[in-house]
Amino acid sequence: MVDAEKSPLHLRTGIAGLDNVLGGGLLPGRLYLVEGEPGTGKTTIAMHFLHEGAKQKQIGLYVTLSETESELRACAEAHGWSFDEHVTIMEVVPPESLLDAAHQQSLLYSSDLELGETTRKIFDAIERIKPQLVVLDSLSELRLLAQGSLRYRRQILSLKHYFARHGATVILLDDLTTDANDKTVHSVAHGVVILEQRAPDYGAERRRLRVLKYRGQAFRGGYHDFAIKADGVHVFPRLIAAGKHSEFDRDTLPSGVSKLDALLEGGIDTGSSTLILGPAGGGKSTLALLFAMAAIVRGEKVAVFLFDEELGLLVKRMKVLGIDLQAMRDSGKLHLEQVDAAEMSPGEFAHRVCACVDIGGMKTVIVDSLNGYQAAMSDENQLILHMHELLQYLNRRGATTFLTVAQHGLIGDMKSPVDLTYLADTVILMRYFEALGVVRRAISVVKKRTGGHEPTLREFGIDTRGLWVGEILSNFHGVLRGTPTAVGSADHQKS
Repeated sequence: MVDAEKSPLHLRTGIAGLDNVLGGGLLPGRLYLVEGEPGTGKTTIAMHFLHEGAKQKQIGLYVTLSETESELRACAEAHGWSFDEHVTIMEVVPPESLLDAAHQQSLLYSSDLELGETTRKIFDAIERIKPQLVVLDSLSELRLLAQGSLRYRRQILSLKHYFARHGATVILLDDLTTDANDKTVHSVAHGVVILEQRAPDYGAERRRLRVLKYRGQAFRGGYHDFAIKADGVHVFPRLIAAGKHSEFDRDTLPSGVSKLDALLEGGIDTGSSTLILGPAGGGKSTLALLFAMAAIVRGEKVAVFLFDEELGLLVKRMKVLGIDLQAMRDSGKLHLEQVDAAEMSPGEFAHRVCACVDIGGMKTVIVDSLNGYQAAMSDENQLILHMHELLQYLNRRGATTFLTVAQHGLIGDMKSPVDLTYLADTVILMRYFEALGVVRRAISVVKKRTGGHEPTLREFGIDTRGLWVGEILSNFHGVLRGTPTAVGSADHQKS
């Protein structure tokens, strides 16, 4: 690897997430390849690069062999950019002489003449403008004109050496429309970035990128989600929890409900993760929001991400229980966000959660629920790996995380759509059960990695006073099966 202290300063691409993936940006004076099928975002990334260079007073040149200047400027304006005198857009069009009948009847192929004419125009522009940053769009046109892999490679090498003599940093764009298997430029380029776009069966398209190579530079490997928004490209680097340790005090955080805290032997520890399992409507969200309210009372900030319940309905429902989410939100203590799993990639969601903790100073994070989050993932294995990194990252940053999972079924055997119990530090189980002609609720702490807990089941309920927890269900046997057997008095005191 190159010594960072002796390396030249990186050139920023104008996309913070991409610079992070690239280990700081692009090394100047090198040639880079950005390839991907049409619609993956190559042109927008290239424009980001030239726009960022223009802000640094660097001269840029965009050479287009396919799109027109008006199309490119309209694309830039759509993202709120205006290319000033620092950026020149140059259209390279076929010379009119090649369209003459005399040339069409010549023994020379028109592509031979056109390739030479195209190269000459590019070189003339370099000599005239003397750009520091160059974008060539796209290589598919040059590949067609070369009409052979040997001639195409020699053409690319000649361009590389020519740009190197002028000290320019070059980005070559390849839309893979002529030969997707041609790796000629991969061996020539200093760095290669691959863009992909996938269309799920339902929901918005998903884009991701991968750095295939970057000579002499450490970079973040693997796939990274990205999105094209109104203000341009946003890259969400793959989350890596290693090395993100922060110093913080490990306190015990109570819920404010005495018998619930007794179940937990004091409460939940700072910097831990809690998984709340139970059937739909069992009180999982309400329980998580109890800890959120307690955190806000302590003067902390809380972030709540909703995948399932409609935001307005939740605010109205919780206000009846004495929890005014809107007032907390207006005070700036609560970040309450509705997440559409069909429109947001997992990488973007993780980025938003981490930003709340790193930038917003949130100490408690609630994800309600993982069922909705799972819909954004392509398969269960990815969800487990993704949640492992996210929980590890949040824990090491001192954030206390609450996750809810709605299990399949209401009474009797319950199944979870995904098993994350081994990842969570604390697991709280909630159940419906029928006794004496009444449907009741039971709660139990089945795991607490950070300390002790009661190995008991307690009845709980939700009414206008909020969530209450009763005495130990010592008078029933088989509560978790849903149809228990009474073994004594069924009277239970509410706390």
